[in-house]
Amino acid sequence: MTFTLLARCPTSGQVGIGIATYSITVGLYCNGLRGSIGATMTQAFVNQGNNPLALRLLAQGYTPEHVLAELKANDPHHEFRQIAVIDRLGRLAAYSGPKNRGWAGHVTGDGYVAMGNVLAGKPVIDAMAAAYEGTADLAFERRLLAAIEAGRDAGGQVGNDGHLPERSAAVMVYGDYDHAELDLRVDLHDKAVEELRRAFEEYELYRGYYTERSRNPKDAMPQYAFVQSLARNAGQKQEAAQ
Repeated sequence: MTFTLLARCPTSGQVGIGIATYSITVGLYCNGLRGSIGATMTQAFVNQGNNPLALRLLAQGYTPEHVLAELKANDPHHEFRQIAVIDRLGRLAAYSGPKNRGWAGHVTGDGYVAMGNVLAGKPVIDAMAAAYEGTADLAFERRLLAAIEAGRDAGGQVGNDGHLPERSAAVMVYGDYDHAELDLRVDLHDKAVEELRRAFEEYELYRGYYTERSRNPKDAMPQYAFVQSLARNAGQKQEAAQ
């Protein structure tokens, strides 16, 4: 009961994921991203061994199609999985097993896969794909966030009694480094996608500060002073708007 957009940015070469689900702590399972290698995700009935295996195979130069075939061959329960694999060139392969709970499926585009299971229908992933493609002028992470917001707005997930709320969500981006360039998660919240947006917009205010703090620790502004400066700026903007 998850909807996801996994992508490689054609401009920056970054790889990333936007994901939301009724399940909790979904960010725990998003360990299949490396900027110089590619991106992969297994969801629905999760197999946590898939992501590290797929990354190892991609790093050895295998194509996404070959990697997907290896994952399926290595897993007697692969028909219960949804799997997406994207390499560092943006080539991709995707699979929605026939034993996923409906509605389940995926669509692919230029360097991205939108997929989901236990959804209101195919319009959910179509809306995600359209949102990602329609925000090409935005930063990569904003495109990923827009995609899962679109999936939510298109109906998201459904159970026997109707709509299921998104209780966890994540946006993650990897680029030139071994560590994440963005790793934001909401592990348990009644409106996880909204909370993820709130956390993202707050983090955007700090991003430059944290970068400079790393580059120039000797002269770094204390964090409490930076927070105070944010409050002053917000107050000045509010006064100017009145």
